[in-house]
Amino acid sequence: MKVACAQFAHSGDREGSRDRAIEWMARAADEGADVIVFPELAFDFFFPQVRADARYFDWAEPIPGPTTKRFQEAAARHGLVTVINVFERAGPGRYYDASPVIDADGRLVGVSRMLHIAEEPGYNEKFYYWPGDTGWPVHLTSAGPIGVAICYDRHYPEHFRALALGGAELVVVPTATSTSEQAFRDIWELEIRAAAVANQIFVAVANRAGQDGELQFFGASFVAGPGGEVVARADGDGEQLLVAPVDRDRIEEVRRHVPFLRDLRYDLYGSAPR
Repeated sequence: MKVACAQFAHSGDREGSRDRAIEWMARAADEGADVIVFPELAFDFFFPQVRADARYFDWAEPIPGPTTKRFQEAAARHGLVTVINVFERAGPGRYYDASPVIDADGRLVGVSRMLHIAEEPGYNEKFYYWPGDTGWPVHLTSAGPIGVAICYDRHYPEHFRALALGGAELVVVPTATSTSEQAFRDIWELEIRAAAVANQIFVAVANRAGQDGELQFFGASFVAGPGGEVVARADGDGEQLLVAPVDRDRIEEVRRHVPFLRDLRYDLYGSAPR
């Protein structure tokens, strides 16, 4: 199996960005990818950098909605399991940072909503987003069971553990991480590799690229394997389609030798995540 991380830069308008993203899907399919993941809010200006501007609520859309339906059609056309990220309007006054997961036949398998909501300079997310209410769904796709950790979710080991216990073999991380978050840059690979090895899964991180408003996104997308190894990483902070091999048999191999999940002791330290 191959997974593609689309290190993508917003190109000025939603329609143009979606058109380019669908072109990238064709490229990924040509390179043999089975799964593609796009960064957080890849098709829009990263509006959470603007503090408390209610006009941006007009940008939200339902799931399924115009963006999801376009990518469902493209996923079926190119035979790609596709994970995107949109600003979701779930009901009157209810808004989420959400990732639809689309199977290779175009079927909407499910939606993961960001559970942990940041609030810091450049990331004024608590004004715009409700805390996610989906829990930790594992989406059963033609490329295997996939979990999602959206941006800030990746800092919580419990998130990855819950997905792994739910059967996820690949966790994809759509993110929008910028040079303004130097503390996060310092632990960029460390925490993801730790999550991969602690749960003996693959983790694929797709970060935004380029300058968007006041934020410079640093790219550095990569894929980590179940032994903590880096399978592949992007070259730098520019746009890049990173296509990496994911050998799902490697999970079985690692877990036979180091059975971390078997040896969990929730009887000693509390209940398992649900």
